[in-house]
Amino acid sequence: MSEIRLHSKYDSISCRNNVLELQQKYPFIVLNVIGTSLLGRPIFEISVGEGEKKIHWNGAFHANEWITSPLLIKSLERYCNAIVQDLKIEGVYAQNIYDQIKLSIVPMVNPDGVDLFHYGSAIAGLYKPLVERINAQHNHETFTSWKANIRGVDLNNQFPANWDIEQKRKPILPSFRDFPGYCPLSEPEALAMHQLSIHRSFDRVLAFHSQGEVIYYGYNQAEPSISKDVVSNFQKKSGYLPIRTIDSHAGYKDWYIQHFRKEGYTIEVGKGINPLPWSTFNEQDRRVSKICMSSLIL
Repeated sequence: MSEIRLHSKYDSISCRNNVLELQQKYPFIVLNVIGTSLLGRPIFEISVGEGEKKIHWNGAFHANEWITSPLLIKSLERYCNAIVQDLKIEGVYAQNIYDQIKLSIVPMVNPDGVDLFHYGSAIAGLYKPLVERINAQHNHETFTSWKANIRGVDLNNQFPANWDIEQKRKPILPSFRDFPGYCPLSEPEALAMHQLSIHRSFDRVLAFHSQGEVIYYGYNQAEPSISKDVVSNFQKKSGYLPIRTIDSHAGYKDWYIQHFRKEGYTIEVGKGINPLPWSTFNEQDRRVSKICMSSLIL
């Protein structure tokens, strides 16, 4: 069975096409559009499985961390192929995982930002003057440093977990990174993730970012005790270093742990600078896939 094509200019159209191709190849995939970006791009959620335990993966909260999207798509394809081929994952038959787990994936939370990264302000529509002004203010000639959504809000600083702390120490105006917005959940992309998570109440969430090769697994001592054991397993599979917490708030994982008292992990893929070079994809795929597959069986 032929594999889907992934490439170094992985944008919102690439993600959409891959998602639709996988659904056609694996009819048990369920697709939902959980919201739309500021420029009207769909935010896809992929659902696989019929079990009671609910696991969630997401990627590309940040524009220049777009490589996390094809990494998640590749892991999804590997899992679906194991289901139809009756293969084992980490010693467990994939069909048994399918029966016990309901997997949710949002591979690209920030489609506008990813497209801005790849194609520049020509795709920015009404926000073209804003993104060009922000870049000029920071002496940026390209959008390779851009993390925010299309109107300069950092989507991973948008969640109601001590958001006010971040507001006081982060930029006070739209920026290419770190601006938390004027209030929590002001951005449609963050709101879509919040509503999805409230509706589903996942048992375990994995948010993939880059870079650092570390895994953050705690927040304000609210994480369940199992998190330490789970992240130790992730470390064995990937080599990524577990870190319980740092002085950071208002992230998706932070809010999820605080609100639900359930497992949340921020996984920083790769090492170096963002954006990670496409040449590192295969190495990171090896590590990310092991984390993803392990998250389904632990």
